[in-house]
Amino acid sequence: MDAHGARGNPFEVAGSCQLRGDYQHCGADYRVEQDYARYTAADHALWRRLYARQAQLIERYAAPAFIDGVRALDMADAIPRFDRVNTLLHRATGWQLVAVPGLIPNDVFFGYLSRREFPVSVWLRREDEFDYLVEPDIFHDFFGHVPLLSNPVFADYLQAYGAQGRIAVDLDAVEPMSRLYWYMVEFGLIRTPQGLRAFGAGILSSGSETAYCIESPQPHRIAFNLERVMQTAYRIDTFQQTYFVLDRFDQLFESTRGDLRERLLRISAQAPIAATQVQADDQVISRGQWPVVVSSLDSGPMVTDLQGAPR
Repeated sequence: MDAHGARGNPFEVAGSCQLRGDYQHCGADYRVEQDYARYTAADHALWRRLYARQAQLIERYAAPAFIDGVRALDMADAIPRFDRVNTLLHRATGWQLVAVPGLIPNDVFFGYLSRREFPVSVWLRREDEFDYLVEPDIFHDFFGHVPLLSNPVFADYLQAYGAQGRIAVDLDAVEPMSRLYWYMVEFGLIRTPQGLRAFGAGILSSGSETAYCIESPQPHRIAFNLERVMQTAYRIDTFQQTYFVLDRFDQLFESTRGDLRERLLRISAQAPIAATQVQADDQVISRGQWPVVVSSLDSGPMVTDLQGAPR
């Protein structure tokens, strides 16, 4: 931290690439101003194209609660103003958006969620990153995550998740919580009367994985089980090899009630299950086309990526 109290990039490592965000002008909690005037006409035009692509896809592939949230936010024409959205969210579920430069440390991230505050990156991808980028930008964070913050059940779950995450940090047992976030908040599916539908932000901000997660015969689709999800490694560089499926959002909230300390410590000490593996006791909704594997060395959690990687 410099003399003015600003932080450098918290994930900068000698010899590696820095993250995109400007970490020089944030406070100790990584909060920044959205600075709406900095967005150019080209930024807003790119946002409109991204929105138009995903808005068409979600009508076919997204969970009804997600579609309802998108419609309520009315974000088709320009990059949203956080202050205006916060008025709507506070009225609906008591949540607020917090502008951040990008990915933030686990303890800060969990703290925000536990206070019903969702961190949203302020920068937008470049034109050449229209279809894929590694870090979550404002489109991923806002279009992918914010719609479900207006759903009371999901909103309550995310706060409970944040509270459990803070405990996991203290226990040095974050990996199970990282996997839970990845497979549910980023890449979760849910049963609906219309069939399987997506609610994960990593899916629904993606131009290609949105259809893949429902239509492709390649991935496994397995009924949600908390410990199974917490044990399963994941890949950040490809479409998901396994999706976990809820019956209803209440399952998430119910699963994070109570004391998870013993479970977190036990799972952290176990070898992870490979992303392509099907267990004998899994409730398999559809078996994919991956080969049977007995090792999980091909994948693993990237703990600093809790906010997800848009595609």
